[in-house]
Amino acid sequence: MRNGKGGRRREIGMDAWAGSSCDRGLLPLELPGGPLFCVIDGPTRGRPWSSANVRLAFRRLATQAGVRRRFAPHQLRHAHAVELAREGVPLNVIQRQLGHANPGTTSIYLQGIDTEEIIATVHARRAPMMSATARLQL
Repeated sequence: MRNGKGGRRREIGMDAWAGSSCDRGLLPLELPGGPLFCVIDGPTRGRPWSSANVRLAFRRLATQAGVRRRFAPHQLRHAHAVELAREGVPLNVIQRQLGHANPGTTSIYLQGIDTEEIIATVHARRAPMMSATARLQL
């Protein structure tokens, strides 16, 4: 658990992969209250990693991975939201996972889903449970 914007308490879900990483000692069971990224090696080991250096390192890794677009660490949040949506996780659950007060903010994160994927998803839907010509009584 970490505090989100405005110092609000935040609890998030963690998938089995991340949980197994904690079991192997790769991730801490509890995140510290300080910076999420810290220096691992060198004379400043253990100190907070500046946001500028985090962005620089992520961009370098993205370039090495063949990512041609500009990349920033915050985009990992967007990618996580899109991944959850593709897995069929409801919008309100994604909203809570990201700590958004407004579902409109969450929907902005999901704009990374391309048009072809939306069309394919709608085409793959099951037929409705009732006939489209059935009379509805209000």
